[in-house]
Amino acid sequence: MTIHVFNLLLWILIFLVCGSTYPDIVSISVTEGDSVTLHTGVQTNLDKYKDIIWYFNGIRIAQIIADLRFICTDVQCNEGTERFNDKLKLDIRTGSLTIRDIRKTHSGEYHLVVKSSREKIFNVTVHDDPAGDQDELKEHEGESVTFNPAVIREPNHVLTWYFDDMISAMILMAEITVNQSQICTDVQCKERFTDRLKLHHETGSLTVTKTRITDSGNYTSEIFISSDGRFSISKEKRFSLNIISLPQPRLSGGAVAGIVVSVLLVVALVVFVAVIYRRRLLRRPAPPSTIRTDDIPMSDTRAS
Repeated sequence: MTIHVFNLLLWILIFLVCGSTYPDIVSISVTEGDSVTLHTGVQTNLDKYKDIIWYFNGIRIAQIIADLRFICTDVQCNEGTERFNDKLKLDIRTGSLTIRDIRKTHSGEYHLVVKSSREKIFNVTVHDDPAGDQDELKEHEGESVTFNPAVIREPNHVLTWYFDDMISAMILMAEITVNQSQICTDVQCKERFTDRLKLHHETGSLTVTKTRITDSGNYTSEIFISSDGRFSISKEKRFSLNIISLPQPRLSGGAVAGIVVSVLLVVALVVFVAVIYRRRLLRRPAPPSTIRTDDIPMSDTRAS
């Protein structure tokens, strides 16, 4: 047996014995604003509650301890670390980790450690979004506004619409799955938008009719576009809507000119009437004067 054959057999033996300990490496490329879910491969209910830890570039960012005695994400796992700003969501059933509204600063290595299981490494690269970050919309009260999702919806896409008024909790407005669509199943949504939402099942666009001041806020579409079992990607698009009060009716230039002419005519008429009345007063004859006889001195009729 030659030395080359011996080395080959040795490497095969090492792979068979130790290969299962090597981490599974996955490369993912996404665009800023997307949501990315990194799957653990653990079945529902954590396979009787296994310990799960997520690391980002060597820093612990999420953890579930068996029997759910301890759960943390981001700053809860490492005080003072605020890289993700509440963008992390940990599924307590499977341990899968979701990064919502992902940014370029979130590019890096995500390392999954599951007790008694093969480790996984997700190399995530985040690219710029040429379409921009958020659409700014302004409409007058009572008008309709239509929001379109980030991509054209395919029949197998799951699309969800959310509303956030920055005061109360985020509201689920509408959802389209493969075979059905739902609008305003949430109680808060019914209070705000009942009979004022129109959902286009094919394109996924959402229209709000008869808008109100309280409709101002942030609207987000999330459309699930791909998955290979190890990770899944959703496209998000955000809209900032500002509803302003109806403007006061403005007079046209012709209307203003007509009003000015009318006022001048009224003034001229008043002046004309005043002049005529004054002239008549001046022409009126004075009343005859009354002279008392006892006021007239009597002449002396005696002869001299």
